Amino acid sequence: MLGYDDKRSFFRMLLNSPCELNIQNAGSVPTLHGVCKDISATGMSFEVEQSAIELGSLVKVHIKSASPQIPSLDADTKVVRCEAIDEKNCRLGVEILEMK
Repeated sequence: MLGYDDKRSFFRMLLNSPCELNIQNAGSVPTLHGVCKDISATGMSFEVEQSAIELGSLVKVHIKSASPQIPSLDADTKVVRCEAIDEKNCRLGVEILEMK
């Protein structure tokens, strides 16, 4: 754990990476495309073109690597925060359950 002004247990690394999100417990929602804004050891945040996603939803995340030396990121996550940006977009906060 680290002590710094954000009062979080882990530093967040700021990103601006395209990603794919697959909502596991919402049968009619297709794969969403969004932007991963930041990542830490325990969670991530995204901006997606979706009005809202239910808290507790399980989401498979894929972030393709831009470099052949760095593997792509795949993770199973759970939605812990969903804030509307406007009528068509929201900001998601997810907890990382498992990295693959």
